[in-house]
Amino acid sequence: MVLDKRTGGLSGRFLWVLRSVTPHWGWKGLELDSDVVFQQNLHSQDPLLFLQALQPLWSTRELRQLREEAWRGFAALDNPLAGLLDMLEGSRGWQGKDPSLEAWVTCELQRWLQAQPRPGQAQCSLGLKELQARAVRVLAESPPSLAGPLVSIFQLQDADRSPLLAYVRQLHQEGKFKEAVMLSTKLKLQPELDVEKMGTPLLLQDKVNLVERYVDGFPDLQRRLLVLMDSWCQPDFDIRVVARQHLKVTSLKLEKLSPKVLSRQVLHLLERFGLDPALCPNVVAQQRLAALRYLCYKRFVERSMSQENWADHVQDLVGQNEWLQEQLLKLLTSHSDTATAAQCALDLSLPEARLPATVAAELSRLRLQERMAEAPFEDRRDDYYQLPVARENVHFLASWEDLARHEEELLQPGLVGVDLEWRPSFGTGGRPQVSLMQVAVEGHVFLLDLLVLSQTSQAFSQLVLRLLSDPSITKLGYGMAGDLRSLGASCPALAHVEKQLRGSLDLQQVHRQMRVVDMPAPSVDGTKGPRGLSLLVQQVLGKPLDKRQQLSNWDRRPLSEAQLVYAATDAYCLLEVYRVLCRDSTRFHLSEDLAKSLRPGRSQRPGAREQPSRQEASALPQQVPVAEGEDTTPEIQARAFRVVCDSMLQGLARSLRCLGVDVLVLGTGEDHRRAAEVARQEGRVILTSGLPYHKLRAQVRAGRCLSVDCSLKARQQAKAVLRHFNVRVTHADIFSRCQACNCDQYLKVSKDMMKQLMGLSGHQESPSNTGDEDAQSKDAQEPGSAPAEAPGGSTYDPPCRWLEASDLQASVPGTLGNGTRLQLAGVPVGVLRRPGLRHFYCCTGCGKVFWEGSHLGRVTANFHEVLEGPPAPASPASSPS
Repeated sequence: MVLDKRTGGLSGRFLWVLRSVTPHWGWKGLELDSDVVFQQNLHSQDPLLFLQALQPLWSTRELRQLREEAWRGFAALDNPLAGLLDMLEGSRGWQGKDPSLEAWVTCELQRWLQAQPRPGQAQCSLGLKELQARAVRVLAESPPSLAGPLVSIFQLQDADRSPLLAYVRQLHQEGKFKEAVMLSTKLKLQPELDVEKMGTPLLLQDKVNLVERYVDGFPDLQRRLLVLMDSWCQPDFDIRVVARQHLKVTSLKLEKLSPKVLSRQVLHLLERFGLDPALCPNVVAQQRLAALRYLCYKRFVERSMSQENWADHVQDLVGQNEWLQEQLLKLLTSHSDTATAAQCALDLSLPEARLPATVAAELSRLRLQERMAEAPFEDRRDDYYQLPVARENVHFLASWEDLARHEEELLQPGLVGVDLEWRPSFGTGGRPQVSLMQVAVEGHVFLLDLLVLSQTSQAFSQLVLRLLSDPSITKLGYGMAGDLRSLGASCPALAHVEKQLRGSLDLQQVHRQMRVVDMPAPSVDGTKGPRGLSLLVQQVLGKPLDKRQQLSNWDRRPLSEAQLVYAATDAYCLLEVYRVLCRDSTRFHLSEDLAKSLRPGRSQRPGAREQPSRQEASALPQQVPVAEGEDTTPEIQARAFRVVCDSMLQGLARSLRCLGVDVLVLGTGEDHRRAAEVARQEGRVILTSGLPYHKLRAQVRAGRCLSVDCSLKARQQAKAVLRHFNVRVTHADIFSRCQACNCDQYLKVSKDMMKQLMGLSGHQESPSNTGDEDAQSKDAQEPGSAPAEAPGGSTYDPPCRWLEASDLQASVPGTLGNGTRLQLAGVPVGVLRRPGLRHFYCCTGCGKVFWEGSHLGRVTANFHEVLEGPPAPASPASSPS
């Protein structure tokens, strides 16, 4: 018999053994005594006895009772913090990767201390410094998952920093870069560490969000981080050189560090931290180069900008930057002839020494002639919608006195067209500052000079608020949500104007639901073609808007006559479009509900979208009008519909794959011409966005290229594409294809087989929570789940065979015969213990593992408008033999 000197009774471990055999021997008396001693151990002042008493509950996974007993035990201990250190110092089982009771108790003590109504004993203990010194020694030997709880329990952020720094450096040396950064962030150790050394490995792994949190609150570190990232955006910089210097970094994602992607991240951080863009000259130069390319396209390809407006913007972008001057010259020689290039060089005062010989010779000839006059734009006014208002009824208001004279007209109940203009930044700055606000009423247009009024007159903001919040005034706009956000950013007094808007109609939302089937589609010859409001005006009023002044310098004063007329026309056309739609809504196949909303007094908040019916093309990409005869498009099954997307439509690709569509996606940086090649070779439809549409459209058969509206969310884009091509989607199509790799071949894996595979691959099942919050969050979110039951009672049960041992490679655990390695690390260990889970699925193409969850119900609800037929009834799947 073993006696415990501290309790005067049987030792806890011996009693536990006796309790386990007592039911078989019938020793009820001994069982009663053992229960008493068991409770004594739970409430003992000895931490080791307390830990020993919890062991049976830990072994049987009785977590609820385990937590209750642990919390009672914490309250019974004289000093829970010292007791925890006694437990950790008295054993070594918690130092490995496997879950342990000691690690669980550590995390549970943290929760218990946080739940106390008054400061925990850590704050009250006179020996806190001694406890912190012991805790640092424990921390140096603990796994990363215990670092957070130990820091919180012992307030290590206030302890001696030298051993903490040593521990962080040790983690970094061991290749635990994420853990080192997260711990140093919690302990506020960043100023004493090298931000380049700490941040570079995470940047190579595309974990910019962690690095962003790491430097948050430290302006000097923010600047050094941005300088580092900017250095990677130099022309001809090779990021692989950096990767070779960090051999311990695994899971490299160098494709995420292309200059284009990296520039966007740097610009986001510049805005986030409020730092001077001059810190990042390479990123600024790359952004300006992109703007130059766009301007050259508008001027020389579309021919939609005047030379004056073009030169004004280009001069501001290039300045004296020699690299940008060189890039501009290359663009000029590729987009124009020698005479035009020489004229541009003369207008922009480009250094003659950098010009090609032929351009320099032409420039000399021009200078001898003093200056060659710009060839005027061909007068094509008859080709465009013309402002039906006399010039004297276009009023430019630049003072409160001007506003006061016209206040009654501005606030008269009825219809008004509202528009805004600002100087384009071409992606080189933050949100643009609004320069001009146009308000059109019957027979008059008022142009409000915001550059003056928003800065000097509070009465101006009050007048605008009265206009926008008055429900008796129906405000018409096109893309009103974005306009109002820009207005709020430009005028602080109007920061929340979007929420105060009453009595409005966004014609952009109406445009998306229009069907123009009784008139030919606008001519799109590869470079030109109306879009947005200009397209709406053409479809409704017969002629498009003249948009040549759209990208002019709206900050310039005085505005040119062409700018004034353009601004007035943009606002006034909204009134005429509205009247025609109200008068003849059936001609444009508008729904009955939408036709009612066009009546005065009906309000639609900007950005709000009604749920469209199957007959409404609610989310059709606005760049591409619906072709005549669309209703006769033959129906195609989802699994037979094959498309190729450009790299900017990753979200759309995943949504379509989710519905069973065969989708290929171009790689980042891959030439868009590749999409046309794939489309011709494999009979696919091209889905693209932006400028590539016009080039790709000419390389495939009619109707085989669609421009997708990038302002829509991926789910709305998917619905628009399915409706446009009359694709039939059934419940059986959902998740019939892997969203990650597009493969449609699955294998079904039994739960027992999955346990064996995870064990062989080193992914052991956890008996309980060990404080690793990452595992918990993965289990909760189920990132790899393919759902179980959807509304209507259907289950996810694709036709596929069971995975057998013969399908696996004997020499490499968790690897299919075709070489595909199963992604077992993505399966949270807690899923294996889920009641009712019968089996898993694995993709034979990429190895991704799926299991039953709630995703099917969400997808079914999100796409119910395009799904046909009732869901298939649930049928229990047979188990493998």
